[in-house]
Amino acid sequence: SGRKSLSRLATYVAELKCFTIEITKNYRQTEFREDLKGLVKQAGAANKPTVFLFDETQIVFETFLEDVNNILTSGEVPNLFPKDELGTVLDEVRAAAKASGAGETQDALYAFLLERVRTNLHVILCLSPVGEAFRERCRMFPGLVNCTTIDWFTEWPADALYEV
Repeated sequence: SGRKSLSRLATYVAELKCFTIEITKNYRQTEFREDLKGLVKQAGAANKPTVFLFDETQIVFETFLEDVNNILTSGEVPNLFPKDELGTVLDEVRAAAKASGAGETQDALYAFLLERVRTNLHVILCLSPVGEAFRERCRMFPGLVNCTTIDWFTEWPADALYEV
């Protein structure tokens, strides 16, 4: 249906960075969390508008969707960073937070970081609505429906394909 291609095109037109995970044989929750850390650093610490393009073929474990659901509902993944890593990330936003008057306590810096992530990180989920798996995922992770705008893509008519 062209969901991913159209998403990449829209990302390019909007001049945003597009990030997608690369699934390997050994890709597990640890690697997924490392990729999410990179997204938070890029969108929050570096203040760069970023698209996270996530396809259902990349759902190796349902816990991936739990983390995506958390991003959609609250803008954060609980316990993503260990304390020492979090301190380093917060140091990266300290100057910008101070300049904006956000405060310099750890809580204020973390809130500043999360606000930047909420502003800059755009999540695109490419999921097929067909089948029981989709319904079950929507029940388990309500943010997939409640915190997104759903664009339904149906089959394109042959005439439209020739025009494009």
